[in-house]
Amino acid sequence: MISFKNFSFKYNNVVDKTLKNIDLTINKGEKVLIVGPSGSGKSTLSHCINGLIPFSYDGEFEGELKIDNIIPYKESLSDVSKKVGTILQDQDSQFIGLSVGEDVAFNFENNAVPVKEMKIKVIDALELVNMVEFLNHSPYELSGGQKQRVSLAGVLGSDAEILLFDEPLANLDPASGREIMQLINDIHEKTNKTIIIVEHRIEDVLEQAFDKVVVINKGEIQGVGTPHEILKSDLLVKCGLREPLYVEAMKLAGCDISAEENLRDINTICDNNKEILKNWFKDKPINKHINKEEKILEVKNLSFSHDGKKNTLNDISFHLNKGEILAVLGNNGAGKSTLCRAITGILKYKEGNIFLNDECIDSWSIKKKGSSIGYVMQNPNQMISQHMIKDEIALGLKCRGFSKEYIAEKTEEVLKICGLYPYRNWPVSALSYGQKKRVTIASILAINPDVIILDEPTAGQDYKHYTEFMEFIKELSNKGISIIMVTHDMQLTLEYCDRAIVLSKGEKIADDKPSSILTDEKIIKQANLKETSLSTLAKSIDIANTSDFVQFFIDLER
Repeated sequence: MISFKNFSFKYNNVVDKTLKNIDLTINKGEKVLIVGPSGSGKSTLSHCINGLIPFSYDGEFEGELKIDNIIPYKESLSDVSKKVGTILQDQDSQFIGLSVGEDVAFNFENNAVPVKEMKIKVIDALELVNMVEFLNHSPYELSGGQKQRVSLAGVLGSDAEILLFDEPLANLDPASGREIMQLINDIHEKTNKTIIIVEHRIEDVLEQAFDKVVVINKGEIQGVGTPHEILKSDLLVKCGLREPLYVEAMKLAGCDISAEENLRDINTICDNNKEILKNWFKDKPINKHINKEEKILEVKNLSFSHDGKKNTLNDISFHLNKGEILAVLGNNGAGKSTLCRAITGILKYKEGNIFLNDECIDSWSIKKKGSSIGYVMQNPNQMISQHMIKDEIALGLKCRGFSKEYIAEKTEEVLKICGLYPYRNWPVSALSYGQKKRVTIASILAINPDVIILDEPTAGQDYKHYTEFMEFIKELSNKGISIIMVTHDMQLTLEYCDRAIVLSKGEKIADDKPSSILTDEKIIKQANLKETSLSTLAKSIDIANTSDFVQFFIDLER
């Protein structure tokens, strides 16, 4: 279906080749995962497949590329799109219709399908993704998972034999991510289409079966194999990627990985490795954690309603200690972002109080709150106002009257911290969605507020930049800066957060250490969270106290 032979590609405005000597074959009906760190070339590879190269990005080709027996860069974009359907990471940029039905119908309209037949086809496509009841809803009213389903329905409306997913889990809560991966798997089984997924969250996607995994780094393919073959090797680590947590635990414990027949399936671990893991856990002491008890922020009985009828937040109370990293967890629509906006003053609440350093800040202006509480929104496009990256990061400092020398020094520092230094002279418009998120984070970090609220800070970032950034956040917390982090990333929560609160339907349902929350089946189900592979591993080897096992691994990692 797809064939690269000694294929190379160089963008016109770049000196070096982005793809080098690519040899890759993807057969009809295969389900393939493409992984690699940021800048590895995986996005460029996918753009070559779906026609964005050369129709949106110019460059020079060497070697051969065929998609279903056509050479895409010698055809029209229309011809390529009939072969390859793409579901983008940023769903909002893919919607065209004012309603779900209109959006799914767009492809049929382009192909002059009669209206009567078109309506049937739209319903059929929405039934495949379980979204018929939202036919007349606006796409922008939907949750992240529902938007993914509508985007998928729109592509399924075409006859494209290849479906390409660009980071389908990036903006989804864990349970919704699992549902989307199951849905993609179901569609693959029903239609036998060729499925290609480009994704950072390796642990989450490998819960489903894949025919092959392609690892790419520095523009070259480093390895192609089954999930078992890739996990058994150290290729992911060598390329700066994150192995699933249970694989890391097995390797740390000294398990014989070569003895496993299917490393992708946690429940098939051989008896010898089970005993090694049990002894590894039994022989090690569990660290006692030092509680950070100097309160800096307190929310008391906070309620908020968008329409004055139904509360989006209902009687929320919690506190944040100095130097603490607090995770805010919950499903899409639980009220996490609304809570953050209420704390910063973007939304005005009528019930409840917020205190900063024991002073009530209910009457403070947004400007005054912004000097003490920095807020990084989930969507970077809602924050960016400058053309150039350096200017965007420096803007807050300029508004506060700092000297040019200090601004230049601070801007360079946060550019390096956030992995943006190589792009310091680029325009913001040239960046990917994940890179734009890093720009917004850098612009807030430059101001050094007392409390920083981060809404999905690591979505779309690879393991290297994720780790560098979170280590910096940890350094800030050690210096006494307090962090509130809204996230769908369970690994991040376990590894870096001191505590977590969980929201569901606008109410707080838990407040505890992450290892306790993420091993509590009732909370996980109620809040659309996801059990990590560590607790699944603990259960599979008959360890009763899964919370202690998870905490033990995290302490060892730290």
